[in-house]
Amino acid sequence: MALWVQMTFLLVNIMTSAVRGRVEKELSPECRKFLYMGTPPTGLALDSLRFICQRYHRKPRYVTLYNIVDRIPVYSAYTFKRSDGLKCVDVPWMYEPQLSTSSATDEMQPFPRGYTPFNSEDNQAVLDDYANAILYERGTLNPDEHQNEPDDKASTYTLTNVVPVVPEFNIQVWNKQEHIIRQRLNNYCHGTAYIVTGITTSGKMIRRQNINRVAVPTYLWSAYCCVDYDHNVPYNERYKFPSFGHYGLNEKNNKVMETSLKMLEEFLKKTSFVKQNFQIFVNDCVPRASNKIN
Repeated sequence: MALWVQMTFLLVNIMTSAVRGRVEKELSPECRKFLYMGTPPTGLALDSLRFICQRYHRKPRYVTLYNIVDRIPVYSAYTFKRSDGLKCVDVPWMYEPQLSTSSATDEMQPFPRGYTPFNSEDNQAVLDDYANAILYERGTLNPDEHQNEPDDKASTYTLTNVVPVVPEFNIQVWNKQEHIIRQRLNNYCHGTAYIVTGITTSGKMIRRQNINRVAVPTYLWSAYCCVDYDHNVPYNERYKFPSFGHYGLNEKNNKVMETSLKMLEEFLKKTSFVKQNFQIFVNDCVPRASNKIN
């Protein structure tokens, strides 16, 4: 009888781990739908990286690869939703309890008023990290204007989807480029558009109480993949399909550089820790030719 109880207890633990395992080194199958061909970018390998299946109101919304040492996302991957670009309002900033303890809920939670949840700041950024960081503001990698439904928009307001961005760059440059991409995909992408938006770092940190807390991105970058697009796209936009990318230096008075996917990948190989096999989308978003019957 004792053996049966032990086996039952073990089985329950295994089942519970499978249900709760949203923060892990391997990506949960239910979140692969946010990735082109169900495959995350290749060529990234650090012991401090964790996949987060970003869940809100009992539903997965997008994927984040999170660095628990730098306390910022390396990238967020999501599917673009056609929208009017309106911002979400009155959404509280959230955090991931599961980054603190494996027994916690697998959904993002609002920060409580007046205090920081126990152990939450060990592996992730908290509101206090940004409170006195006057040189930076919170910039979302998966922006709410690339989503349509209220819950999808709200789910972008978690600090695991946020990096420190210079305000002038964020408002005057990066946000404008997000708007350009939204219009382009709204107009010419007929099918699903997959977007990956990430960062590079160089060791610069936000400090709090004389302790390094949150890494500051050197560059922000983004790329989209839409294989089902309007083939009557105007000439000046045609070469930006099925995929294209852009990047920008996270400083004042800088511009966004639009570039091909290949050129973006080569740039990131030179400026970040990615390996030589780094690839954002499977086969660089070029669909395999269907076999023709002779």
